[in-house]
Amino acid sequence: MAELKPLLELRAKIKAKKPEFIRQDNPKRMKLNYKWRKPKGIHSKIRHHFKGRRKMPSPGYKSPISVRGLHATGLEMIMAFSPDDLSKVDNKTQGIIIPKDVGTKKRYDILKKAKEMNIKVLNLNIEESMKKIEHFMSSKKKKEAKDAKKEPVKEAKKAEESKEMTDEQKKEAEKKEKDKVLTKRA
Repeated sequence: MAELKPLLELRAKIKAKKPEFIRQDNPKRMKLNYKWRKPKGIHSKIRHHFKGRRKMPSPGYKSPISVRGLHATGLEMIMAFSPDDLSKVDNKTQGIIIPKDVGTKKRYDILKKAKEMNIKVLNLNIEESMKKIEHFMSSKKKKEAKDAKKEPVKEAKKAEESKEMTDEQKKEAEKKEKDKVLTKRA
């Protein structure tokens, strides 16, 4: 890790000086996207490397080989889709990234296990994320409890209304219920 630090700093300097490589004539034409394409025109000023023109990608803008693909902290990035993926991670040389499409419960389990195993999570703050998830889960449980309390009250009201109805009204209500069920679209 100590020998990587100067190389990481060098990579940061190189990337700070690196220009944005966009396609020739992109600002002039709306239909051209920003993705780099090599200029192939015979009179292209960029292809000829004229002064004052955009730079072309070249090997000089690459990072040193030993730090290529590493995180800014110098750790190798490993994707963690489940808590089982953490068993393969070496906490000294690797860190995990939790993708955004991982669900809340599984994300919480991954964060909990990473904290126990002392593994760095590179794209999240463990403490803050766990607090947010716990708060969300507790508020969801409270909401479910409120809904559970409201349901018996609704059922009791329906029962009272049904007692007050006459036989004819009950038959009509049952018929309406049957019609609702039959006319529902799948």
